[in-house]
Amino acid sequence: MAIRIAGVNIPIEKRAHVALTYIYGVGITRAHKILEKAKVNPETKMKDFSEAEVNLIREIVEKQHTVEGDLRREVQSNIKRLKDIGCYRGTRHAKNLPARGQRTKTNSRTVRGNKRMTAGSGKVKAGLKT
Repeated sequence: MAIRIAGVNIPIEKRAHVALTYIYGVGITRAHKILEKAKVNPETKMKDFSEAEVNLIREIVEKQHTVEGDLRREVQSNIKRLKDIGCYRGTRHAKNLPARGQRTKTNSRTVRGNKRMTAGSGKVKAGLKT
């Protein structure tokens, strides 16, 4: 029996508060709040919930919170808006660089590409001078 909430397969062997974090836009804090509204124990495994409890959780997640596709669309439209108005953060997003003030001289290697030079680069070996 697979449980689907907001178009995501929820693992049934995990506890409820952890399993809900598989949904994009639901972290631990929001998962606890959802389970509190549904009046169920967060430590219970998903397979132990009745169909009515699962439906109640599904309804709370889908009706009261922006998750998955809608949230992804909203985030992308916010980034597009920043790019369109040409602000600093928008240009950083466009160049695929850190947008929140991090240093880039030594960090953000994964964003800028792993361009580390070797220790001996540019040097000519002692016996090969001409």
